[in-house]
Amino acid sequence: MTTTRPQTGDETGAQTGGPAGAPTSFGARLHAALADRGQLCAGIDPHAGLLAEWGLPDDVGGLERFAMTAVEAVAGEASVVKPQSAFYERFGSRGVAVLERVVATAREAGALVLLDVKRGDIGSTSQAYADAYLDPASPLAADAITASPYLGFGSLDPMIESARRHCAGVFVLALTSNKEGPEVQHARAVGPEPGAPDGRSVAGVVLDHLRALNAGVQPLGSFGAVVGATIGETTEDLAFNGPVLAPGYGAQGGTPADLRRIFGASAHAVLASTSRDLLRHGPDPVALRDAVRRGNDELADALADGADA
Repeated sequence: MTTTRPQTGDETGAQTGGPAGAPTSFGARLHAALADRGQLCAGIDPHAGLLAEWGLPDDVGGLERFAMTAVEAVAGEASVVKPQSAFYERFGSRGVAVLERVVATAREAGALVLLDVKRGDIGSTSQAYADAYLDPASPLAADAITASPYLGFGSLDPMIESARRHCAGVFVLALTSNKEGPEVQHARAVGPEPGAPDGRSVAGVVLDHLRALNAGVQPLGSFGAVVGATIGETTEDLAFNGPVLAPGYGAQGGTPADLRRIFGASAHAVLASTSRDLLRHGPDPVALRDAVRRGNDELADALADGADA
């Protein structure tokens, strides 16, 4: 089953097109989902180690049992479900078919789907990625995707424009948790004159682009940043009127206190992403659902007054 999104409205503000003018931009849908279902983002990443922990074979049958058990258990509780595409693609076309079912099942249960693909290319190839993941006509269409800006932020224009057209979202890599990230993300950008630095870090340039894309949008912009929950201290301005995907939460060491410290007044727009810490509770669907509920309660307690931090 392929679901579709309304495609009408003002691209610069809260888009409309649903019943009684209900907001339908991704930012507006996410803002409502966070208020209704909490800030835990449920990653569904069926890597070989987790399949083994669940007692499943590392084949497409094991993939299907794992992924469908997980999504059916958590999608009715989580605001956002985030499948990592690579763990499905490794099984070829049959694995991608399972991913299509995961996307459809999550959306039928009322969760938003953030498809973690981290695509980044130029021109017609970038547009093809946008068509694959953001166009409602595609069986892989999600509410939002992750994207890499390291061919230049302008290379993402086809994805940005497609997201606007289809009321979808894009989360752009900015300050990731992996140890290799700083060699690119902390590097100083070059200004208009060849070889002349403009003073900003590469991550700062990415955040400034997002700030411009989300300017004036209410209640929340549709263009987000990926900022790790374990980055430690940063001098970057993380207030850009858009959502934040914070991987590294849970098993990788990120805590609610880290989120509040890193994001401060922007903590209300953070999606705390967890996969291993959540999925280790499977294959029991009740335990998976309870883990989502506990995670949301912990985040609510820690971040409710984050604006005062």
